[in-house]
Amino acid sequence: MELDIHQVAAFTREQFGGNPAAVVPLNSWLDATVMQKIAAENNLSETAFFVPAGASEWQIRWFTPTVEVPLCGHATLASAAVIRSKLGHTDWPIRLQSASGTLLVDIQSDAFVLDLPANQPTPTGLPDGMREALGATISEAMIARDLYLVILEDEATVANLDPDFSALQKMIEHGVIVSAPGDKVDFVSRFFAPAIGINEDPVTGAAHCVLTPYWSRRLDKRRLVAQQISSRVGDLQCEYLGQRVKLTGNAVFYLSGRISI
Repeated sequence: MELDIHQVAAFTREQFGGNPAAVVPLNSWLDATVMQKIAAENNLSETAFFVPAGASEWQIRWFTPTVEVPLCGHATLASAAVIRSKLGHTDWPIRLQSASGTLLVDIQSDAFVLDLPANQPTPTGLPDGMREALGATISEAMIARDLYLVILEDEATVANLDPDFSALQKMIEHGVIVSAPGDKVDFVSRFFAPAIGINEDPVTGAAHCVLTPYWSRRLDKRRLVAQQISSRVGDLQCEYLGQRVKLTGNAVFYLSGRISI
């Protein structure tokens, strides 16, 4: 069997920026073990698979190299770019049915607007050793389901982090977001998830479902400009809508081809 595959960088206008996702359009679902093997072979932070589910509607699933995850923003944006540019779909917005409910994607000029569920963070203690594993002084700690959010003093501190990924892998089930006020944007962040096969994710839509409610309340702003300051860097426009968040970003195609399984 041969399948189309596309690699798309999300939340960037620059080649080699943002977060690369693999996207595999399907007519019907493959066995989950096969999709997991494809994701492992791609060795990107996520591979998205989708199948048609109606007019302007698809079902979507996402896999890291090691596990299936319930939500992935950047691979959703990449999938929308494939649906628009490679499948030629012209009726927007589209609906994507997922493990996290119905996701909407619309087009705004040359950008994609993701409508995703907000993930509200609440104050928490941290696992023993997390401060040492991150190597930073933490001013505030929160949790949103299985994602930790730690707030640091400033952008430079976030940028200079050099975490102990082996230690983090043993103490968290999913991931930890680190964030601080930005120098030129409202806030910056990085995201570490060694427990699911991703030491550092370049740009993370799911993390911004947590970050947007937090920074919206802290800065008393509904619309925010964010940057994830990994080595690839990603740019996002964020809007807090209470139960939902909107994340706007661009996409850049890197390759399209065929895989044999």
